[in-house]
Amino acid sequence: QVTLVESGGGSVQPGGSLRLSCAASGFTFSQWTMSWYRQAPGKERDLVAAITFDGRNTDYADSVKGRFTISRDNTKNTVYLQMNSLKPEDTAVYYCRCRRAMAGYWGQGTQVTVSS
Repeated sequence: QVTLVESGGGSVQPGGSLRLSCAASGFTFSQWTMSWYRQAPGKERDLVAAITFDGRNTDYADSVKGRFTISRDNTKNTVYLQMNSLKPEDTAVYYCRCRRAMAGYWGQGTQVTVSS
């Protein structure tokens, strides 16, 4: 059974930082691409960042480039999203996703609120 559990969300002031974690189980983590998505109220779920199975390649949405960093630890079956210089428009539910070929699974999400 594939399980993805996000943590690290919360409320922060503009300019602050948060680090999200996604703990994975039930599959061979080191063989799967991992991604972070986010969904704001009334909006579609959008890709924020992705990292290949070996961590060698990453990709980011233009809106977060230079502020967010995705990383993974294949020894801990965990993917991270370091978020710096947070803005109110970063407020959303953040979801972890694993993907390999045509298969993919979602976590339950963690809320991030950026407000003064």
